[in-house]
Amino acid sequence: MKNLKGACIFGQSGGPTSVINSSAAGVFIEALKQQNITAVYGAEHGIVGILGEKFYDMSKEDPKELELLKYTPSSALGSARYKLKDVAEDDTDYKRILEVFKKYDIRYFFYNGGNDSMDTCNKVSKYLQSVGYDCNVIGVPKTIDNDLYGTDHCPGYASAAKYIATTIMECNLDAKVYNFGLVCIIEVMGRNAGWLAASAELANYKGLGADLIYLPEVPFDVDKFVSDVAAVCERNDNKCIAVVSEGLKTADGKYVGDFKAGANDLFGHATLGGLAGILGGIIKERLNVKVRPIELSLMQRCGAHLASRVDVEEAFNAGAFAVKSAVAGETDKMVVFERDYNAKEYSCKPVLMPLELAANTERTVPLEWITEGGKGISEEFVKYALPLIQGDAKAPLEDGLPRFAQLKKIYAQK
Repeated sequence: MKNLKGACIFGQSGGPTSVINSSAAGVFIEALKQQNITAVYGAEHGIVGILGEKFYDMSKEDPKELELLKYTPSSALGSARYKLKDVAEDDTDYKRILEVFKKYDIRYFFYNGGNDSMDTCNKVSKYLQSVGYDCNVIGVPKTIDNDLYGTDHCPGYASAAKYIATTIMECNLDAKVYNFGLVCIIEVMGRNAGWLAASAELANYKGLGADLIYLPEVPFDVDKFVSDVAAVCERNDNKCIAVVSEGLKTADGKYVGDFKAGANDLFGHATLGGLAGILGGIIKERLNVKVRPIELSLMQRCGAHLASRVDVEEAFNAGAFAVKSAVAGETDKMVVFERDYNAKEYSCKPVLMPLELAANTERTVPLEWITEGGKGISEEFVKYALPLIQGDAKAPLEDGLPRFAQLKKIYAQK
């Protein structure tokens, strides 16, 4: 819908990344420039803030602080994991969203997140269309899992991959200094897609990587894992580094990791974690070697000190492109990255894709990139990922520590 005039609102949802606020900066800075956008709001805790009518007036923020968002990790507005029911089942939330949008004359809605967030964005967009309320809706991608359909890669992934690869290189140097053996098992995030675990291959590219890498795309067998580790230890003075994705599953589809019984999130996903400890216990018992389990946990998604400049800039551009597209009349779309693989140097641009194609879909690592019987990664992955992790983009330092954005967070009022 072209020439819409009214307020815009932006929300963040799902797990944070080190560059999600860079997309927020792109949205806010660009939206504040647009004549057709009369007010710029930031929702507190995503869709929950919209339902609760709690959002911030971003025009009252210091422009310098909005710029600093580019280098500030996590979700500055607060995130949420709230699932909207299908409108046919219960339209209560949808009616409330429409009520809030009408009250504040919101004509542009931008939602920043992964698969489930795009589901929320798509549902809101379709509902507003069904009731005849003019509002341009654009999804802004975000996920360290890199599993959104239709995009070459996702904002947040490159920086997490860079953190993981760097950490593995550092652990490699540390774990091999002693004159006795040590098996180091490093657990990274990734429920059903192994893009993050695959990033360990970037450390191998520099000669300081893992001996074994396991992705959830391939069924995991504990006995085979023990024999794999034993084989590495036999030829390497009882030293071995193995990287495992938290979402490893057995051949019958059951998660290997210790996800607390019944502790699923609101989207029905198992709450994972503890796999490195479990596998470490098994290795220690069966091979009688010293074991060091390491769970990277939140660090891999908030390590802005290792953020990729390419990632930061692309995340910012995705936010700004979403605003420009909406003002130009686009709606019911998600921003995706289109890479030119024929170019001599890395070349990538933002384009749009229908929202429903991204909602609740997952893009996994190509099976042909998984080698050595499911315990290695091919050179093709390195060619894919290496351009994404280039450059540094860090917050300025104060007293030797990063100066992150400090928002006033003044609530909007009507």
